[in-house]
Amino acid sequence: MEGLLKGTDAFQYMAILHEDRVSGMRGGKRDFGQQIEVRCWDSVDARTATPTHLSLETLEKLAQEIIRDVLGIVSVTYNIAPKPPSTIEAV
Repeated sequence: MEGLLKGTDAFQYMAILHEDRVSGMRGGKRDFGQQIEVRCWDSVDARTATPTHLSLETLEKLAQEIIRDVLGIVSVTYNIAPKPPSTIEAV
């Protein structure tokens, strides 16, 4: 993930592993796994932030890399909510 996002000049980026199971397909069969949410922010002071505009090509490569390299992941999402009302952190 870092290799694809390092050149974006983003203020911060991270991946959040969600505990909920989601359905997917592997080898033509239903698979239940987990979802990773990617957050990538542009900001000056972390008080306000906007999602970094990433190309669809970058997002697709990011998802493919995560699904390929992280066991049990069947879904990758990109968070596009600004701060506020969203936050950069995850708890």
